Amino acid sequence: MTSKKSRSAKNKKILFVSSEAHPLIKTGGLGDVSGALPLALKELKQDVRLILPAYRDAIRHGGPYTIASLVFQPDIHPIRLLEGRLADSDITLWLVDIPSLFDRPGNPYLGPDGHDWPDNALRYGMFSRAVTAIALNQAGLDWHPDIVHCNDWQTGLIPPLLSLQNPRPATVFTIHNLAYQGLFPAAQFQELGLPSELWGMHGLEFYDQLSFIKGGLLYADMINTVSPTYAKEICTPELGCSLDGLLRSRADRLVGILNGADYSEWDPRHDSHLSHHYSPDTLQGKAANKAALQKELGLQRDPQIPLIGFVGRLVAQKGIDLIMAMLGNLLSQEVQFVILGTGDKDFEKALRTLAEHYPRRCHVKIGFSEALAHRIEAAADMFLMPSRYEPCGLNQIYSMRYGTLPIVRRTGGLADTVVDSSAGLATATGFVFDEPTAAALSEAVQRALDLYRGNPQGWLKLMHNAMGRDYSWRHSASAYLDLYQQALAHQEQANSPKAV
Repeated sequence: MTSKKSRSAKNKKILFVSSEAHPLIKTGGLGDVSGALPLALKELKQDVRLILPAYRDAIRHGGPYTIASLVFQPDIHPIRLLEGRLADSDITLWLVDIPSLFDRPGNPYLGPDGHDWPDNALRYGMFSRAVTAIALNQAGLDWHPDIVHCNDWQTGLIPPLLSLQNPRPATVFTIHNLAYQGLFPAAQFQELGLPSELWGMHGLEFYDQLSFIKGGLLYADMINTVSPTYAKEICTPELGCSLDGLLRSRADRLVGILNGADYSEWDPRHDSHLSHHYSPDTLQGKAANKAALQKELGLQRDPQIPLIGFVGRLVAQKGIDLIMAMLGNLLSQEVQFVILGTGDKDFEKALRTLAEHYPRRCHVKIGFSEALAHRIEAAADMFLMPSRYEPCGLNQIYSMRYGTLPIVRRTGGLADTVVDSSAGLATATGFVFDEPTAAALSEAVQRALDLYRGNPQGWLKLMHNAMGRDYSWRHSASAYLDLYQQALAHQEQANSPKAV
């Protein structure tokens, strides 16, 4: 695609491909990463272009847009490319505009009934074809990348499609959560018009289904996931989601890079969602935020009562069942609990019932509010993340910056970021437990409560330790540049003429 001189140069052309990006559209951590990592790469003098589907909300929340090109125009689903800028940046943003597939309300992946859109294979298959055309400079843009950085199953067809081309750009595939794989009936392979050489057990076939994520894992020049510990965990049968064998076979191409935090959005010094700003030297502001949230949510207004927060999906993966199993006993103490999230309907109903029984000690908000999430982080004394697995997790990183000590299970990125109190007051930043049981969680919570009540100076030391940790994207972006260099080396080898 480009000369060896340009490929080895410090500045690279990067096409960053995602199915969501904050602030245009976000359902979870992928949106946070896709909105922040391109900015960090840009600060490192890289030529980054961000591309995602032209969802209705993405068009409404961004813009203005111009028509950059018609990528290609089949009879049923004409495709055009819209160009704009990512909010408050000079990063070029491209939206793949296929109105029949993406001009829909709400969630990118789910219909109004809460189930997957039935044509998701077609939606993200067409998106992948458009991105492939752009990556090969076949869209009339006169720009072609050195690196195509794909994220999660929605982009998993891009590496295999590009693998059939020579020359081609290098490909990187990032796993944000291996459990979400993009599995569809085998018949979809033919319906998407995919090349026959990509089918089979050594291709996109996965137990008689079409697997989008397998395309990224099998064909990308380099693979990474979002924490070093999770990179090891997914190579085991316990967390490999039946893909551990494939991942072990590509272990020389798999690395773990910890997600960063966007401190322009998540920092109590200047958080626009807070009524009181604070820093390690001015912690009175944190107490003021706690009092404000207690008043807002109808909790007893008492600065001495420990306030514990949870923000996340109400599903078993996040350990919400562990929380519920110990919450009744916990609320018999002088303690307050605030939950913000949505998920399993049975969990939602049970949590609402619990909040009705303890209106002055427990508040449950079903749904999501970005502003309330920030206020909880600032007001809470502790933050629960008892996940059964957690590829990286961001809330524990946010919590530390806000002086809200995380209580986490030792898994994935939680293990890589939180230092347990048993390490000593000089280095600890939170509380860590091992077994995914309510008893283990309860013991960790009690350790936190004992320190909070019995050793205020020790608690203050942990707060300062946590607030001093730097998990900014600057460090992670540098690691991605190293990953890109490795991908380019493998790509050049793949593109070189084969020996006869």
